[in-house]
Amino acid sequence: MITISSHVLYLRAVALGLVICSGCAAAQELDEPILPLPLTVELDPARVALGEKLFNDPRLAHNNAMACASCHQLEQGGDDGLPRSITNSGEPDVINTPGIFNRAFNFRQTWGGAFRTLEEQAEAALHNPRHAATTWEELLPKLAADAQYAASFSRIYGGVRKEHVLDAIATYERSLITPNAPFDRYLRGDARAISAEQKHGYELFKSYGCISCHQGVNVGGNLFQKFGLFEDYFKLRGGPLMPADLGRYNVTKDERDRHVFRVPSLRNIAVTAPYFHDGSVEKLGYAVEVMARVQLGRKPPPHEVQAIVSFLESLTGEYQGRTLAAPRSTP
Repeated sequence: MITISSHVLYLRAVALGLVICSGCAAAQELDEPILPLPLTVELDPARVALGEKLFNDPRLAHNNAMACASCHQLEQGGDDGLPRSITNSGEPDVINTPGIFNRAFNFRQTWGGAFRTLEEQAEAALHNPRHAATTWEELLPKLAADAQYAASFSRIYGGVRKEHVLDAIATYERSLITPNAPFDRYLRGDARAISAEQKHGYELFKSYGCISCHQGVNVGGNLFQKFGLFEDYFKLRGGPLMPADLGRYNVTKDERDRHVFRVPSLRNIAVTAPYFHDGSVEKLGYAVEVMARVQLGRKPPPHEVQAIVSFLESLTGEYQGRTLAAPRSTP
């Protein structure tokens, strides 16, 4: 499997203009494998604002009816709460939608790790026949014909071009961080930020071995791993195999990548059900049980599952000063 260390992710974040908070030093002094998210990021506010407008504009789609925000709803934890999002044809998509928050800290984008950059992923979504289904030949004149877009692109970039559209969207996505989770405050030295049960859950999380895949600033998102190391997840789930179950194999066509996925980030996991690439699990406790069984060959007792869930709840951060822990509405 490809592994990216927390130190490398730190350097990548610096290169992207993401300013890591001074609290990260405290986490390193504690010798913990998880690092707190930066409290702020330094990005061009004009590009962020333009990217936000593009992200929420359904006119970027060929049918003028599907925006990036259709599937990545900030008030829903950065996804849409569905097992699989609804496509432009009104049918369920082929795979569960990953959350949009903290995406800049992933070493690859999408479950199969098809894209190295946010720009690459944004362009693929624009061209995807199930999503925006547009072309640059269609989209660029559409944006240039809008007086507000034309003025903004001219002022910020000097004109409406493909690379400018992608840069604006990606810059906005880099602004979508959720810092100041209780566990981040704990890492920065506030021992009272999390409960005794959450501390116990974190120790279990480490001792069981969950931390081997879920560590670093994004508590995951920095390596590929086969889904089902000790037990066949797909037999446990039941039902026929779907194309999305092949994971990274769909990208590489390499047999070694069959059922291999980019390990997801666990940040905000308590507010982004349903879980896994197939959206098959509604309850976080059951997701913990499944992961322990198929990835670690373990069966934790219920009270330990609850403690781990409690720890995972401490990873829910804030967006623009408001916690994401508020109950989500039912889609």
